Amino acid sequence: MDWTGREIVLGVTGGIAAYKSAEIVSRLRHLGAHVHVIMTKNATEFVSPLTFQTLSANQVVKDTFAAPEYWNVEHVALAKLAEVFVIAPATANILAKMAAGIADDMLSTTVLATKAPVLAAPAMNTGMWTAAATQQNVRTLQSRGVRFCGPDSGLLACGDSGAGRMSEPEEIVKAIEAILRRKQDCAGLRILVTAGATRERLDPVRFLSNDSSGKMGFAIAEAARDRGADVTVVYGNVSVPVPAGIRAIPIESAMDLYETMLREAPAHDAVIQAAAVADYRAEQVSGEKIKKKQGEKWTLTLVENPDIAAAVGKIKKPGQVFAGFAAETEHLQEHAAAKLRKKNLDFIVANDVTRPGAGFNVDTNIASILTETDVTDYPLQSKRELAEEILNRILKIRAGGQSDAD
Repeated sequence: MDWTGREIVLGVTGGIAAYKSAEIVSRLRHLGAHVHVIMTKNATEFVSPLTFQTLSANQVVKDTFAAPEYWNVEHVALAKLAEVFVIAPATANILAKMAAGIADDMLSTTVLATKAPVLAAPAMNTGMWTAAATQQNVRTLQSRGVRFCGPDSGLLACGDSGAGRMSEPEEIVKAIEAILRRKQDCAGLRILVTAGATRERLDPVRFLSNDSSGKMGFAIAEAARDRGADVTVVYGNVSVPVPAGIRAIPIESAMDLYETMLREAPAHDAVIQAAAVADYRAEQVSGEKIKKKQGEKWTLTLVENPDIAAAVGKIKKPGQVFAGFAAETEHLQEHAAAKLRKKNLDFIVANDVTRPGAGFNVDTNIASILTETDVTDYPLQSKRELAEEILNRILKIRAGGQSDAD
C-alpha cells in the first residue's frame, strides 16, 4: 500500500508502554505517512514530547489551552485531518472517557470530535483489563465502531503475567494499514437500509411482532458506511446497538415504516429493505390494557398492512438500485422469485430461516441472491460478509453489470 501523505493522528496516554509508541511513529514515518501526536499530561511523565516531535517532524499537541501554531481550533482541525485515529497505549482511563463521552483534555476532546476510524491498543494491568467496568467500556466502544488491537498476554511491567500488554508496534501498524485498505467504492452514494422488526400494537402493553434482531440490516449499514457511503438506516425493534456514524430513523409499526420509506427512498441511490415487516395489524387498537375475561375467547381481527416494498418499487427512479429480503421456511427460491417480480426489485436476498445459522438472532447467514436471470448461492458466512456481497452486487448493477467488486 502507498502510505505517502496518509494522515495519522496518534494519541499517547500515560502508561509505561508509551515508549513503544515512539516506534509506531518511526515506522509510520518511514512508510511515508504524516503523523500527528497528541499526548496526555501523564504521558509526558513517561516519554518526552521532544521524542515524538523529532520522530514525527510535527509539533506535539498536549495542552488544550496552548496558543495554536496555526489559526484554527486545534482539536477540531486534527479531528478532521485524521484518516485513522490511533490511541496507543490506550489506558483504562481513556477507554472509560471515550465510552462516557468525557472530553476534559486535548486527547479526549479530539477523539470525541473525529469522524475517522478509531483504533485503540489497550495497555494496562491484567486486573484492570479484566475488570467488569473496563470490559463494559470496551463493548460499548466496539458497538460504536471503535476497533481494538490487542492487548497481548505476557509478563507485565508491574510483575504480573496475563492479558494487558500493548500489542507490538509492527502489529499496530498492520492494523492501521488494514483500516486504510478498506474499499471506498461506495463514496458519494446515498444508501437507505431498513432493519429490525416492526411492532403492531394491540393495546398499550401488547403487540404483534417477530424475532428479527436487526443484525443483518445493521451489518449492511456498517459495511456501506465503511466503504464510504452516506447511510441512512430506518429501524424497528432491534437487539443490537445502532451503528455509529449513520443517520438513524426509529420507527415502530409497518405504517410508520411505510410513511418513512415513501418519504426517504426517492433521495437515495440504493435502497435495501432488510427489515422484517408485519403483514397484518389489529383492526382495533385498545387505548387501555385488555383484561382477561374468565372463560371467554378473545377474537382478534387483523387487517393487511400495505406492501412497503411494492410501494417503493413503484416509485423507483431510473438508476436507483432496489434490493429486498425473503425470509422463508419452504419453497425458498420459488417464493423469492415471486417477490422479486411483484415488488420491482433489482435483486432479492433469500434465506431459509429454519436452517441452523441462517435464522434470526444469529451472527451468520446462508443465503441466495436472485435476479431475473440468475441465482447465486452463498455458504454459511458472517452477516458482515454477506453485507459486503450485497454491496458488491449493487455496484455491479450501477456499473451496468460489470464491476471491480466481482
